[in-house]
Amino acid sequence: MLTKCFLYSFLISTLFSCQRTYAQTAKVTFIVNPSTKVLQNSKLFLAGSMNNWNPADPGYLFLATAKGSYELTGNFPDGINEYKITRGSWETVEARSNGQPVSNRSLILKKDTVIYLDILEWQDNFKPQPKTHTASRNVQVIDAAFKIPQLDRDRRIWVYLPPDYESSGKKYPVIYMHDGQNLFDAYTSGYGEWGVDELMDSLHLKNNRMAIIVGIDHGDQHRLTEYNPFDNERFGKGRGDDYVDFIVQTLKPFIDKNYQTKASAKHTTIAGSSMGGLISMFAMAKYPQVFGRAGVFSPALWIAPEIYTYLAEKRLPKHNIYFVAGDLESNGMVPDMKKLHNQLLSQGVKSKQMLLKASADGKHSEWFWHREFPAFYNWILK
Repeated sequence: MLTKCFLYSFLISTLFSCQRTYAQTAKVTFIVNPSTKVLQNSKLFLAGSMNNWNPADPGYLFLATAKGSYELTGNFPDGINEYKITRGSWETVEARSNGQPVSNRSLILKKDTVIYLDILEWQDNFKPQPKTHTASRNVQVIDAAFKIPQLDRDRRIWVYLPPDYESSGKKYPVIYMHDGQNLFDAYTSGYGEWGVDELMDSLHLKNNRMAIIVGIDHGDQHRLTEYNPFDNERFGKGRGDDYVDFIVQTLKPFIDKNYQTKASAKHTTIAGSSMGGLISMFAMAKYPQVFGRAGVFSPALWIAPEIYTYLAEKRLPKHNIYFVAGDLESNGMVPDMKKLHNQLLSQGVKSKQMLLKASADGKHSEWFWHREFPAFYNWILK
């Protein structure tokens, strides 16, 4: 899973680094304190959003000083930069004192500055801890290789069923979600899971309305094109149109046939984060008769500016949209989201049909989307 983990990180960081292409820069000096546990003759590197998370980039090599510290000076894009320190590979990345992974370091850069770093431990000083499954008993894998004829590929499909599903005799609303690897199970996730199943179990104990959640795995190296309905010069031909057709023409009919669902648009939601937020917005616009509600978490709108023109030609008179992003994401994340929200208002979507939330501490991370999920869920199904 390590390769997929860093591939996913690379894709996310690539999104951010591209946004900074024309940004201003500031001079930064990073100083690793002499107290850091560094092996003799070690090479230290900075890996982050500014260099596509390359763990051994010679352009970001620290130099040893006579004082016993390590220093790196360079020009970095202003705004938000995320990074970690490595000794040349992800197996030798910095870690907590107990060997657990550390969160990305974050730097909000507005002027020249000096950053002092303390590194507690290195990952390779500890034996790798085996990952364990965390999905609740209410989660099932429908098929590990569900056929996607529109893409000529297959994909794992998950389903969360309410705890009283078998005994209630009820029909339930359905929420279709992207990046299924990261929704229910820490074992399959890259950098943590949303924990949707535990959140839903908790909501059930509080007598909240229940829904069926369908998770669709992303396509690893195909993620950027499958979740983009438009062609991109850097990343390739967009296959989002085909991906959305798969959900509507193949997957949803299967779910409605085999599960106790409320199949109308009023009871069908599509949701996702980052590229998943982008494709969710597109899916609702293309199939307003299928998706009546959408959860748009931290949408990567910058990669597909055509979405604004596409939406300008659509009408969503009875639809509900939940927008949420964090101020500590990329520089354009919240402004782009607000731009889309305002455009929809100008097109006649009423303010009470949408909720727009910008969290001051929100980052582009599963922990943030985990925290925001209950508020989205309660609003979207109210």
